Amino acid sequence: MDTIFAVSSGQPPAAIAVLRVSGPRARVTAEALAGSLPPPRQAGVRALRDPADGALLDRALLLWFPGPRTATGEDLVEVHLHGGRAVVRAVETCLAAQPELRPAEAGEFTRRALAHGRLDLSEAEGLGDLLMAETEAQRRAALASAEGAVRRRVEHWQAALLMLAARIEAMLDHADEDDVADDGAALDAILAECGALGGELDDILAAPPVERLRDGIRVVLAGPPNSGKSTLLNALADREAAIVSPIAGTTRDRIEVAVVRNGIAWLLTDTAGLAEATDDPIERIGIARAEDAMRSADLLLWLADAAPPVIAGVHLLALHSRADLPGREQTPEARISVSAATGQGMASLWAAMEEAARTLLPREDALALNRRQRDLLRDAAGALSDAALHHDPLLVAEELRRARTAFDRITGRADVEGVLDALFGRFCIGK
Repeated sequence: MDTIFAVSSGQPPAAIAVLRVSGPRARVTAEALAGSLPPPRQAGVRALRDPADGALLDRALLLWFPGPRTATGEDLVEVHLHGGRAVVRAVETCLAAQPELRPAEAGEFTRRALAHGRLDLSEAEGLGDLLMAETEAQRRAALASAEGAVRRRVEHWQAALLMLAARIEAMLDHADEDDVADDGAALDAILAECGALGGELDDILAAPPVERLRDGIRVVLAGPPNSGKSTLLNALADREAAIVSPIAGTTRDRIEVAVVRNGIAWLLTDTAGLAEATDDPIERIGIARAEDAMRSADLLLWLADAAPPVIAGVHLLALHSRADLPGREQTPEARISVSAATGQGMASLWAAMEEAARTLLPREDALALNRRQRDLLRDAAGALSDAALHHDPLLVAEELRRARTAFDRITGRADVEGVLDALFGRFCIGK
């Protein structure tokens, strides 16, 4: 295996640049540049010189970590350089000239940690989310996954599943032995436990998805032309994101704006005005896209005076928009009166949106499963539900094996090479 190197502290210039070298030649390479290394896990200042001509590269702080008790599970050296671009470039050029050394690929340090059992796939995914966290809620959820919250819960389910599988296998393989129960009551007990475990998984799957923490709650503004959608979007975003005009039909396509407010991420979507009939083919496409956006929304802000639509799974806030205009002083029942032009009612609207977010976002103590993990958990829950319906131990055993495979894929114990490529492709080079 090649030895790899990369700056892990971000792009220079900076006060300090932390360069990591990981792999079987990490120590030899560091000694070639520094002459000697400090004792393991102790920092020491060394003069770094080019082995080719002895030229001084930098005076740096070195730390030497013998494997396997390192971040990657391999021998690892950290070199704390002065963070100028020229300094970093000179050291990297020198390292690249050493035998069996090469620059690291995106996420390769973490991938090696996964390969050497220093973390599992769910922890690696949590680390990836942690690197991209922008809000406190994102940070907490990602840190919990990176610290093993998903792994520990899956291990708990796996232990329960293995006990059930062992009892079923005993029925199949040792039914002729006196100490192994093979009667219907024993099988019914196993089926009941399968159903109970499947129900526990279903409860977790019914919770709000963690993607809303990272991608934002999808808020769609909908209503007829000239109902104030674009003006309201700009007021919510606190910038001119959409063109505002008194001419009907200004907005022809969806306009999306990401906003973070009070620690909550929102994805605001302005849509084309909903009209009953139009001869304009472009406008018809815009209306169709608006209707699609409404169906996929987490929260719908309805700006029409007509009764709001009822869409399964979509939270609704009915607004009395343009409340500053003559004749619109009275607020209809069960509506929030707002005027984006004057700011009237905006605080109340944000308060209502944040109240809705309490049911749309996962609880702080909830298990933060990403889409891939939820899909696999759904497979496991389905297998357990199917197992609970069978009365043939052989079929039950097969369903339990199917559930175990799904759990193994969550933590990366099964073949997930494609998942790894996609995951580590979004890591920085030095991670």
